[in-house]
Amino acid sequence: MQPETTTESSKTPPKEIIRLVDVHKHFGDLVVLDGITVGLRAGQTTVIIGESGSGKSVILKHIIRLLRPTRGEVHYQDQRIDLLPEAELAPIRARFGFLFQLSALFDSMTVGQNIAFPIHELTRRSHSEIEEDVKRKLALVGLDGTQNMWPAELSGGQMKRVALARAIALDPEIILYDEPTTGLDPPRADVINELIIKLQRELGVTSVVVTHDMASAGKVSDRVLMLYRGKFIFDGTPEEILRSEDQRVRCFVEGHCYEEDRRTL
Repeated sequence: MQPETTTESSKTPPKEIIRLVDVHKHFGDLVVLDGITVGLRAGQTTVIIGESGSGKSVILKHIIRLLRPTRGEVHYQDQRIDLLPEAELAPIRARFGFLFQLSALFDSMTVGQNIAFPIHELTRRSHSEIEEDVKRKLALVGLDGTQNMWPAELSGGQMKRVALARAIALDPEIILYDEPTTGLDPPRADVINELIIKLQRELGVTSVVVTHDMASAGKVSDRVLMLYRGKFIFDGTPEEILRSEDQRVRCFVEGHCYEEDRRTL
């Protein structure tokens, strides 16, 4: 009897770890999200692209419950989180790491203190355990030895890497990246791309990356979503987006202004 083989089509797809259901978000009369429904799969890197101001970062803030939807539902694992009171969100947020667009390091703290901060706040680990955690996380981003430096002494690329070390300080299940390569030259931006891939592979995390950098999106993503006027207009692989015949998608990928948008300028 021949052993049973597993084909690609017979594999069980990864479980959805995050789900947004018919999410609308309005700021006064401004409609930012207009009925978003999407599931994000565990262990994958999902990249959300779209023009500046399209609502990409707003989606991240809904995922980590920094914002509530005007209408709709947000689920983490099997729990609906958009209705939870603030007091019940701390253990859920501890499962997330967030890399902010401008790094958001504390200028009054050293590199080591920045990374240790969430560990001090949310765990009861000893001083020596925290020091070891900090050393290990900095080693993952290639900056062990910078513990006593100040943020002002770091380059832009180093600041991003320290911020990333802080984002993984609590060994999160999910890392949210808000424009991780903004402000970096291409070589330093590629260092961040390589780190996103490394952390997804070595730590087994689920990653959600918001960017308008198509080089970054193509390199790090398993799946690409494109947001346009509050809705997703593309959902596929980085290879598939290059073949899309939707003119809105093609204009974004090729760096052109879509004709309908040009008329509103």
